[in-house]
Amino acid sequence: MSVLNELIIAENSAALQEELQERLDIVEHKIKFIDKVPICFLNSEGNPDVALTSFAEVSGAVLTTQPGEAVYVIFKESGKSLDDLMRTVPTLLDNAWPAVKFNRICLIADDYQLSKAEDAVALVEDLAEMTHPGHFIFGYEGDKWIRFNL
Repeated sequence: MSVLNELIIAENSAALQEELQERLDIVEHKIKFIDKVPICFLNSEGNPDVALTSFAEVSGAVLTTQPGEAVYVIFKESGKSLDDLMRTVPTLLDNAWPAVKFNRICLIADDYQLSKAEDAVALVEDLAEMTHPGHFIFGYEGDKWIRFNL
């Protein structure tokens, strides 16, 4: 059983369990028909971060630790807001990365409490929306995450 399913089952409300499972099922169903996208998570020092691997995989991504191999590079760091990341990310970008060439850089705020089922499911939805634009629209762009345009 996945961490996400364990979190959902641990919820006290049957209605909330059903809602969260339905949201997760929508993502899982759609990604069956979409190619997996290579992504790389980096922290605010430009170092790879694999902490969100399981969430990324559920969202239809394949994790790489090499930004030059990634279709999307996603910056996230514990304790950092979107504003913090917007100040540091420009100095970390390499024009040779495909994600930079094609404007596929995203920033995620440290607003998710991944011990909570609702936040964990929201993170999966957000990652799906980031890496599969046009297939998913959940409405958190600009609040919990942004596309960083050069």
